[in-house]
Amino acid sequence: MCGVVGLFSKQNPIDESALKRATKSLNHRGPDKEGYWVAPHGRVGLGHTRLSIIDLNTGDQPIANEEENIHVVVNGEFYGFEETQNDLKRWGHKLRTHSDSEIVVHLYEEFGTQCLQYLRGEFSFVLWDERNELLFAARDRFGTKPLYYIATGGTLHITSEIKALLAAGVPARWDHESFFQANSIQLDQDRTLFQGISQIPPGHFLLASRYRVQLIRYWDFNYPRISDSPKQKTEGEYIEELRHTLNQAVQLRMRADVPVGCFLSGGLDSSTVLGMAATHSSTPLDAFTLSFDHAAYNEEAIARETAARVGAKLHVVPVRQSDFAEHFADAVWHGEMLCRNAHGVAKYLLSKAAHQAGYKTILTGEGSDEIFGGYAHARRDMLLYNTRGQDEETVKRLLRELQLNNTVSSGILLPNGAPVSLTSVQRTLGFVPTWIETFAESSIKFRSLYSSEFAAQFAQRDPYRVFLNRLDVHGQLTGREPVHQSLYLWSKAMMLNYILRMVGDGIEMAHSIEGRLPFLDHHLVELACNIPISLKIRGMTEKYILREAARPFLTDTVYRGEKHPFIAPPSTLKMDEPFHELIQDTLRGSTMASLPFYDQGAVIALLDKLPEMDHSARTSIDFVLIEILSACVLQERFGLTPGFNWS
Repeated sequence: MCGVVGLFSKQNPIDESALKRATKSLNHRGPDKEGYWVAPHGRVGLGHTRLSIIDLNTGDQPIANEEENIHVVVNGEFYGFEETQNDLKRWGHKLRTHSDSEIVVHLYEEFGTQCLQYLRGEFSFVLWDERNELLFAARDRFGTKPLYYIATGGTLHITSEIKALLAAGVPARWDHESFFQANSIQLDQDRTLFQGISQIPPGHFLLASRYRVQLIRYWDFNYPRISDSPKQKTEGEYIEELRHTLNQAVQLRMRADVPVGCFLSGGLDSSTVLGMAATHSSTPLDAFTLSFDHAAYNEEAIARETAARVGAKLHVVPVRQSDFAEHFADAVWHGEMLCRNAHGVAKYLLSKAAHQAGYKTILTGEGSDEIFGGYAHARRDMLLYNTRGQDEETVKRLLRELQLNNTVSSGILLPNGAPVSLTSVQRTLGFVPTWIETFAESSIKFRSLYSSEFAAQFAQRDPYRVFLNRLDVHGQLTGREPVHQSLYLWSKAMMLNYILRMVGDGIEMAHSIEGRLPFLDHHLVELACNIPISLKIRGMTEKYILREAARPFLTDTVYRGEKHPFIAPPSTLKMDEPFHELIQDTLRGSTMASLPFYDQGAVIALLDKLPEMDHSARTSIDFVLIEILSACVLQERFGLTPGFNWS
């Protein structure tokens, strides 16, 4: 993976010093090499920091075509690129490198923006087409690789991270509306917490000329309508097709000119990836797992069993409350987002350990829960809204079991408070997805802590209507299975802005680690979208079809185990530990006092009540404290000031 920067000015030459400052700020994404290109007319500049993984000798960027009228900088990996290289040579192109990134330039020559249909992988890139005076920037189908932009002072700036825009001179201001949305449900696909700074949504590309900037969608999750009647396969045929497609996605992601390792938890997803990857390696793989000092959150023993089964060398990374305290600010700075749990810090330390062990490339299990319904909220949706032919009493019993067996998810993925009226969601969808219900309940805890000014500004706002307004409800949701609708919405909110950024790319690239995600191979996702929901969730068994497809690669413990969400122990478990002390000190301090969203007096009153609360109550409030702490870190580390009030 790498860092990319693109500057495009309508009339005047770009500021080359700004280009270099922005690029240098991304050194952690690509410490191996820096490269720049500025057009002869001076109105376009590209910057690149390289993490060398494919073609270590000749793959430096920016890369140009033969006539040098098309230039590109790429962040990411394209799988199966060798076949594309052969096609390009057959069509008469002369390749300057052996790099996978170069195929973008020549595919664009052949197909224009339709080149995206020929790309498979995790990627973002910025390309300049001199003949047509056109800037083309694109992000992969799921948004695994970020791409941010802002047009200011007659110049369009595009970068891999927000901090690069700030390094180029863009002012750091809070976006109050985005902050309210993030507290209530999650950011929209195209927004950030920083005023004026947008992101290219997943499955979209941006086109910019002197006259206009536009976003165009080229891919989306396409779940079948219930009324559709595709050719039905047997359960065995679905299992075999899934096993083959996932195995191919893993095998493609083993291709690198540097060693490839694996992140491993005690769960089905990473265990499957490691098990399949081991069959494609002639030497034992290195796997990296976390260890927590609280039994309910620790999966080390299961990970050890899995590593032993496949002959992998396991590296255990212990993380304690003192580690959360020491590294929280750095993790949030790299993630550039609010966070609700310290699992991002744990992933930050896991990535650091992989880097120190000499790795640049790691296979991960993210994305599986989103496409196979792995979270507890998807099972609750299945029980509530896909009950055709089910006994009512049995459904009630299973709902009680789900709540009792998923205490770690309570209040985070499953509701645990008084129901909130969500009329706009009910009217639009015909039901309320569990995860939205849960987030709505949790948002009440935030609203009681808002400053009077911030509360008044958004007193009449319906954040759930705002969220749904930005989506193609009729085209992508209406007529689909309720669980599929819920998974689609989750992918547009939490998967994009939190799982893939705050706990994914931002944290991994902090230590120059390229995460590769076999479950988000678009061939696999398109297959998964069309698998019947009854094969994804069966009774209380989540990801049923994945379990069966992966059975040859799993231990009995993992095969029979229930989903355990990746959550770090709450800070409130032991209130005399360093992490909780950090929360207390920060939320009572001067940075908190200057944060434009909260009433510090109300926050301090909540802190004062913690010793009187029982364990359950303290745990349920922990995510609120951590999110406020992360807001303090963002304000302090980025020098954020209050944004403009447009009302």
